Amino acid sequence: MSEISEAELEEIEALFVQSAGGFESAEGRITLKAVSPSTLYFADRPQREVGHIASTKFVDIWGEGENSFEADPPNAVLAFLETGGAAPEDAVVVIKDPRFEGDSLSYAVDVLEGTLPATSGPVSLFIDPMGRPLSPMSVAGVRRRQRRRR
Repeated sequence: MSEISEAELEEIEALFVQSAGGFESAEGRITLKAVSPSTLYFADRPQREVGHIASTKFVDIWGEGENSFEADPPNAVLAFLETGGAAPEDAVVVIKDPRFEGDSLSYAVDVLEGTLPATSGPVSLFIDPMGRPLSPMSVAGVRRRQRRRR
């Protein structure tokens, strides 16, 4: 796993992706079941960096730094990967309070757009950069612009 710091991730305006084998939602929390042990990060131009960090480290750095996710919770997009026509539509959420329990990672959420299913199969969570929830790099911001253009 990469040994990148919170400051370096913030400097390159890294976006994050977490993948899981299953999904549950209840009482204002989502749970990524059988979550990948690594969280992918990537940055667009000019850095064009890609790497991964342990998902446990991602949670550990949640509150670090001036523009931490704890101070400014990120927007995120849940992309459901069910096969066929059964996949729920993507949902835009604000995520807070990450918690690991075994191989599951849960977040408190505020739903901004869409509807969360009670359960689902495979899912990816695309998380905006630290301290920049509405930047041009913002996953949720891109989705919002796409809807306006339609």
